[in-house]
Amino acid sequence: MVKVLQHRIESLSSRRPVALPLQRPTGPFEALRRVAPLVSLAPLSLREHKAAGGARQIARSLALLLEQLPVRRRVLHAGDLIFEAGMPFHQLYVLSSGSAKLINSSADGRDQVVGLMLRGDWLGLEGIAQGFYSCSAQALEIGEVWSLRYDALLRAAITQPQLLLDLHIEMSRTICRGRDALLSRCTLPVAARVAEFLRQWADALAARGLRNDQMIFRLSRAEMGNYLGMTLESVSRALTGLERAQVIRFTEKGRRMFQITDPGALAAFIETEGAPQSAPLQ
Repeated sequence: MVKVLQHRIESLSSRRPVALPLQRPTGPFEALRRVAPLVSLAPLSLREHKAAGGARQIARSLALLLEQLPVRRRVLHAGDLIFEAGMPFHQLYVLSSGSAKLINSSADGRDQVVGLMLRGDWLGLEGIAQGFYSCSAQALEIGEVWSLRYDALLRAAITQPQLLLDLHIEMSRTICRGRDALLSRCTLPVAARVAEFLRQWADALAARGLRNDQMIFRLSRAEMGNYLGMTLESVSRALTGLERAQVIRFTEKGRRMFQITDPGALAAFIETEGAPQSAPLQ
């Protein structure tokens, strides 16, 4: 008897497994349950998660402003002034679309580009401390800006603390942007400085849910040089070098529209060009 059972077991184990027929989903969500484990095998990259989170945060912040405050909306065209240096401070401005530049005028009349602003950015924060705007804000393209009174924002924040938190977050971002710009000017050589500017710009667009695969220079070469502490000729040579290295590619004759062909190559270019200048300051 034992030998017979052993023979049957061996014969069953030697057979090939029989494929069972697939069962149809038994409920409206059953198909999603089956697919879910497969989706989790291909997670988003850290940069994609950050970009998606940034876009959601900006959309939430804009919706909260519309819900809690009387907001004045204004359509902008390229060249329109949003506010001018020296004007008394009463209100803050938020870009809901488009882009703008911040300009600081020196005592001898020279204009210095000190900031580039995109969707979701708050403008006029320096007026809180000084009581007036110390720089001018000018639109770079068609867009929309919202204006809101600062005193109304503080009153609304009493019952809606998230408004005050959003204000503090934007102040922190402004400090970080200023620090990063200063660090780039002080530590990076010319070509790496331009490349880092393009990388930060592409990341800023992605963080707002905007396209960064096809970009347009809203600043002229002279304005880019002014912002980066370089001459117009240096900016042009750096862009030509980036194109020659196949890091960027211009897509039209005017050389205003371009693509970053390989973000990894752009990062490697910055690291390579900036290596000789990477020693700490004494």
